[in-house]
Order: sequence, then structure tokens, then C-alpha cells
Amino acid sequence: MAKSQIADCKSQITNGSSERTDHAGITTQTGRHLGELTMEAILHGKLSEADFRISAETLQHQAQAAEEAGYVEQGRNLRRAAELTGVSNEEVLAIYNALRPGRTSYRALVALATRLEQTLNAPLTAALVREAAEVYLARGLVPEA
Repeated sequence: MAKSQIADCKSQITNGSSERTDHAGITTQTGRHLGELTMEAILHGKLSEADFRISAETLQHQAQAAEEAGYVEQGRNLRRAAELTGVSNEEVLAIYNALRPGRTSYRALVALATRLEQTLNAPLTAALVREAAEVYLARGLVPEA
């Protein structure tokens, strides 16, 4: 994404605009451009569910724009989301459920963080899970074992 596109996104974030006029750099997980996602294509069976999933690259660009606009936490959330685009929906739901206090143990959360980092190539998400594990343990929200 060019600096002008990032500046455009940044301006839209700051001004609260939800519409972009330049969609050239935005693609889905399957590489389709937004202009290809039409009702006609759906009706003719030319699109699948996967065609509507956002790409990691697009999320990274959105993260950069958010951070440059001063929305650091939003940027971090978008970067973690980018990491998880390659993870199945079922696994993302399992991660979400594991992060709910009292649903698992400290050791299980640490094991999940290790798997996220070493197997799923999601170090930012792994760091969040490790931090949650430490906080949950300190507050008595999960058992150690």
C-alpha cells in the first residue's frame, strides 16, 4: 500500500469516514480485489466463502494506518488478527474460549501460547495469551495445573 493510501486511510480513521474511494490495495485472503465481490458474482456461483475473508496483508496495512493515526491498541489488535488469518475458524474459537477466565489452566494457556508461537507463527497472539495466563494466575482466575 502506497504512503498516499495509508494517508487516505489515516485521514478516514481520524475523520470517522467509513468509505474508501480507492480499493486497489485491498484484497481478500484468496487474492480477490473488492471490486470482484459483487452480487452478480455470488449469484453466478463465482465466489466462495473464502473469497470474503480479509487478507493478512490488508490487516497489516490497516494496523499501520491505525498506529500512524495514534490508535496504537487498535493497531496491535489488527496485527494479531493478521496473524490469525491462516488459522482455522474452529481453532480461533478454541483460542477465544481458552482465554475466558476459568475455562482452562495456567499451564494449558502457556502451552497454547507456545503452540501459537512455534506452530502457528503467531508471536503477537502468543504474547497476549502468555500475558493473560500470568494475570489470570495472579488473580486466581485459573488453576496452575
